[in-house]
Amino acid sequence: MLSVILFRILLLIAVSILMFSVIKYAVDPRRKLEIARNKGGFYFLDDSNNVRKNFFLTYGHVMFEGEKYLGTINDSFEVTSITVWTEEKDKLKGLRKTDFLFIEKEISIRYPHAKIEWNSPIKELLKKMN
Repeated sequence: MLSVILFRILLLIAVSILMFSVIKYAVDPRRKLEIARNKGGFYFLDDSNNVRKNFFLTYGHVMFEGEKYLGTINDSFEVTSITVWTEEKDKLKGLRKTDFLFIEKEISIRYPHAKIEWNSPIKELLKKMN
């Protein structure tokens, strides 16, 4: 009798842990980032309260990473500079200047005081088209 009750308690604990794991996996923002990347959509993953943490965004099957730099604006500290790059340079094929302007606009919505700088080869593309 005691072993049956103990078995039921252990089974209940196991089911609870399994349900918690499934829910945690379903709402994980990194999973949403990967889904958007695979679909070619846009997704912005950022911890805006932590300036030391880089943000990630995906657009058109390409993963971009942005590094935030803190500076002063008037009488407060804000993110004043952002450097954006991608390790997947081979996947940039087909992206246009308007795509990068869209990405800049989305970053500017979240960090209105920041100056956005792109690393190569995107920097050269944007300079060439000005």
